[in-house]
Amino acid sequence: MYEYAVAWEWLSFAARWLHVITAIAWIGSSFYFIALDLGLVKRPHLPPGAYGEEWQVHGGGFYHIQKYLVAPAQMPEHLTWFKWESYATWLSGFLMLAIVYYGGADLFLIDHAGMALQPWQAICLSLASLGFGWIVYDLLCKSPIGNSTWGLMALLYVVLVAMAWGYSQVFTGRAAFLHLGAFTATIMSANVFMIIIPNQKIVVADLIAGRTPDPKYGRIAKQRSLHNNYLTLPVIFFMLSNHYPLAFGTQFSWIIAALVFLMGVTIRHWFNTTHARKGRPTWTWLVTVILFIVIIWLSTVPKVLTGETDVALSPVQQRFASDVHFAAARDVVQGRCAMCHAAEPVWEGISFAPKGVRFETDADIARHAHEIYIQAGRSHAMPPGNITAITPEERKLLTAWYQSAVDGAGATR
Repeated sequence: MYEYAVAWEWLSFAARWLHVITAIAWIGSSFYFIALDLGLVKRPHLPPGAYGEEWQVHGGGFYHIQKYLVAPAQMPEHLTWFKWESYATWLSGFLMLAIVYYGGADLFLIDHAGMALQPWQAICLSLASLGFGWIVYDLLCKSPIGNSTWGLMALLYVVLVAMAWGYSQVFTGRAAFLHLGAFTATIMSANVFMIIIPNQKIVVADLIAGRTPDPKYGRIAKQRSLHNNYLTLPVIFFMLSNHYPLAFGTQFSWIIAALVFLMGVTIRHWFNTTHARKGRPTWTWLVTVILFIVIIWLSTVPKVLTGETDVALSPVQQRFASDVHFAAARDVVQGRCAMCHAAEPVWEGISFAPKGVRFETDADIARHAHEIYIQAGRSHAMPPGNITAITPEERKLLTAWYQSAVDGAGATR
């Protein structure tokens, strides 16, 4: 069964790599077309129906690009669709969510100091929240408030902040941030799959049939694309945040998340205004820096304000703590790893425990049995450069501990 852990780790790696590749493709095309759209210039010589044009230079050549606000007079011979980047990004991201957080729900998803959820309950709650997000957002867009793009975005912000608070109440800090990113990314990808592409297909069908397309389909699609544009940067932050416990490892994490959304708006506003040739609003960077400073302060608020409490071990974690090899493994971890992985690291140059992982108590070590097995038992990733001179025999002890607990109790993570 312990070989399952290694195979699962490689599956996670493959899914993560796929997600990174597809996300780069989607974000790149999204940012490019928004910048292109904002940079279009209206000129008198444009053909009928053309909204604007732009000249660009790249790769040793010049590009002459024209945009038709509704559609050209006839169907072009070749038409490139930009949709698979979005679909592949969401699907690979959901695969990652399933592998890491659903497959390891007891360890990574459920906050055992909060709601007493069973793994299946936590997974169902996760899935329901993603569907709920799209339904609420779509209804808002189709309601009277949808006629006001900025009013709609303000109301959407309220929904996102509410979800940030809700996720922090039921999931671990790491899972809450990841779910907030998945919640937002689901809205973005559903915009493409449910609205933007179907609307474009209606326009194409009208062109083929010789009908004049309705301009409303273009307006709706453009509004959804604008929302996606402003939501992209926060999604990237939340997807990468699991590497930075100072962001999610506090009871103020939902406030940090709310500020991250605002930072995404201020940064995108600078780029969008610049691309539209309407000046360079440098004030947005000052606001962004101020928001970031507030986030730094919230991440390091004294524990007396956060009300931190010890988290009980889950049943799976208790098996690792009670295994016959635990005492030997604990001695290795505390002797080779705890100088950095502590509330107050003693290793010079390290101020915070890497990734917020501590090995000061039996419970700390039992909670991170899987990571210890992969990082220091089956591989030499830890300690970095083997700086504490952990021996091959000690690595075998860590491996024996994990394998014994897994084989003895049937645990998989």
